[in-house]
Amino acid sequence: MELNSTCPRFTADGQINGWMIVLRHTKLTTCGDEAQATPLFARFARWVERQVGRSSTFVLAIAVVVVWAVSGPIFGWSDTWQLVINTGTTIVTFLMVFVIQNTQSRDTQAMQLKLDELIRVNHMARNSMINLEEMSEIDVERMKTAFAALASIEGPVSRSAEVAGRASAA
Repeated sequence: MELNSTCPRFTADGQINGWMIVLRHTKLTTCGDEAQATPLFARFARWVERQVGRSSTFVLAIAVVVVWAVSGPIFGWSDTWQLVINTGTTIVTFLMVFVIQNTQSRDTQAMQLKLDELIRVNHMARNSMINLEEMSEIDVERMKTAFAALASIEGPVSRSAEVAGRASAA
């Protein structure tokens, strides 16, 4: 197995305000440990994701269905002939559920991290919004209600005044 010449790794530089860890991107000369650390299913799911997303895979699926349909008269439209396509599609669908869930979970986590970083660096944003997805359903509903009420009474001018007040206080 050939190793990449550089691999991304993030290391903690320190703490700010007791909760925020600053990350520094560093390059490694070898990826052996990182490649082994990635679970086999995650690597498989990423590979399947790339393959299934291609137009050639869709064409292949259409071809399989056409071949199955054309073979109907050869097999006398039998129950076994119908069972082949039913079983095949059921198995593929069942397995793809897990691959799709893995892909969506990974993409959601990456997006959350990106949003958390944007919230962290934006002076107008409330840092309490970071890790909002970890709150209970009741807390999220309370936050939603509070923001709906805030939106009805607070306009863009008062929000700008709040930011200006923060800047002058600093």
